Amino acid sequence: MRKADVVIIGGSAAGATAAISCSRRNPGKEIILIRKEKEVLVPCGIPYIFGTLGDPQKNLMPDTALVNHGVNLVISTATEINKEKKIVYTDSGEQISYDKLILATGSSPMVLHIPGIDKENVFVVNKEIGYLQKMLDAVNRSKDIVIIGGGFVGAEFADECKKNRDNNVTIIETCPHCLQLAFDDEFCLEAEASLTERGVKITANEKVETILGDNKVSRVRLSSGRELKADVVIVSIGVLPNVELAEKAGLRISASTKGIVVDRYQRVRDENDIFACGDCAMKVSYFSGKPVRTWLASIATSEARVAAANLFEICYHGLGTVGVFSTQIGDLAIGAAGLTQRQAKEDGYDIVVGEAKAPSRHPGGMPGAVPTLVKLMFSKNDGVLVGGEASGGTCVGEIINVISSCLQHSMTAYEVSLFQMGTHPALCASPIAYQMVNAAEEAVAKLS
Repeated sequence: MRKADVVIIGGSAAGATAAISCSRRNPGKEIILIRKEKEVLVPCGIPYIFGTLGDPQKNLMPDTALVNHGVNLVISTATEINKEKKIVYTDSGEQISYDKLILATGSSPMVLHIPGIDKENVFVVNKEIGYLQKMLDAVNRSKDIVIIGGGFVGAEFADECKKNRDNNVTIIETCPHCLQLAFDDEFCLEAEASLTERGVKITANEKVETILGDNKVSRVRLSSGRELKADVVIVSIGVLPNVELAEKAGLRISASTKGIVVDRYQRVRDENDIFACGDCAMKVSYFSGKPVRTWLASIATSEARVAAANLFEICYHGLGTVGVFSTQIGDLAIGAAGLTQRQAKEDGYDIVVGEAKAPSRHPGGMPGAVPTLVKLMFSKNDGVLVGGEASGGTCVGEIINVISSCLQHSMTAYEVSLFQMGTHPALCASPIAYQMVNAAEEAVAKLS
């Protein structure tokens, strides 16, 4: 039997981060990471295999950091946990004892339960290299591609599947707009316009009822009765936590989010020596403290660091899930952090909105300058920031990260309006027109 101070099950974003963070904080501890994959994909990079990258092998997480931090890899599938004896069993017959255990088993794509879902060339977004290579080959041979689901992954797949191909790509979305669960309508409309400009067709307020064809998909039938040609169908409707191993071990599972129940230290409920992080763990909102179904690599790595810090001494308290999103469709970048205006109203907030738009560089004639909009939502009660959205150039990715930092520090509109930024003509908006500050200043005026 092998022995380790810390055993981590799962080797994607959460598992790898937990292992590295644990090694940094606890030098000299024996750390074993068990994962079933010989090579691990970058989860957020999967859509880009189908256009920008063109090959699953170009979307791999290197093991260099794990090796450099002395983490011992076991390529195997964990099949059972005996929490009384503190032993993990694997499908290769190995038994590994632990002092502390971290579960980072991730999630799997949701599957539609409709007729024809098992036909050839109907794919979900699996994180397996061989599966994705087969999917890529099918996309490359196809004329008509239907994507079920217009969230981040669906929109990114649509954009990437159009690159360097003469094909027809259609998104089927049940909501009135693509990306509606993450953005307010005006940002959804910008994203849809960018997709349409790139040749993607969008069918909203519809759902696929049946996938037609003999052994292989040939068409899809919508709830309206309309039928679309389809050589390939990609199902992207979300994920579910991988909790089978935890359930088998008798760990508590959240009825609402289906994740492993953990506290703010990422410690599994009623288990002092077992922690869980990433998609397999239950999430609660930073704003309300209520369970939420938000699964992102950024959340996974944050939770992994909290878990690693608390293994041998409780010292980090997780803040809860803020929800920070960004993507790029064509040349348009969009991002959101915290609550949208719609979500804030649904959650009972009385809010004030500030907006500002300016070129991403200054003066506006600088090469690469793009009109960039920032929208901020503040509580009318105390002026505290509750959410922000942005669209425009690639700077949006970092703007939304800064907004997230402001959210996590409960900054008020007045405090954000006094933000001291570093600007350069080739890198940022003008300090006079800096969007985040001007949006906050507009909100201050309304609050006054």
